[in-house]
Amino acid sequence: MTGEPGAPIPGTTLFDGDAAKKGYAINAMCFSFNDERNRKAFVEDEDAYCAKFNLTPEQRKAVADRSVLGMIEAGGNIYYLAKLAGILGLNVQDVGALQTGLSVDEFKQRLLDQA
Repeated sequence: MTGEPGAPIPGTTLFDGDAAKKGYAINAMCFSFNDERNRKAFVEDEDAYCAKFNLTPEQRKAVADRSVLGMIEAGGNIYYLAKLAGILGLNVQDVGALQTGLSVDEFKQRLLDQA
């Protein structure tokens, strides 16, 4: 393993206090999806639901584009984003593939190769 302990991993977005502040709106929205009524409201009118949480233009674009990496770069925390991923019909392997820029099959193979 190379690099200094605690050093950022190249190609990753660090989720720290600054990212938490930046991502508050999108993370609050995703947390709201714990309630089934909120999930339905999002599906029925995505724009209105995002507006309710005052998503930034960067966050709104990432959601509209279904860009998990964009959501993370906009301060989204993957644990909260998982709620949104479920609404969008994505599973954990789909999200992992999106994060790494691989196809789902390539991502699965990478996991198997590291086992």
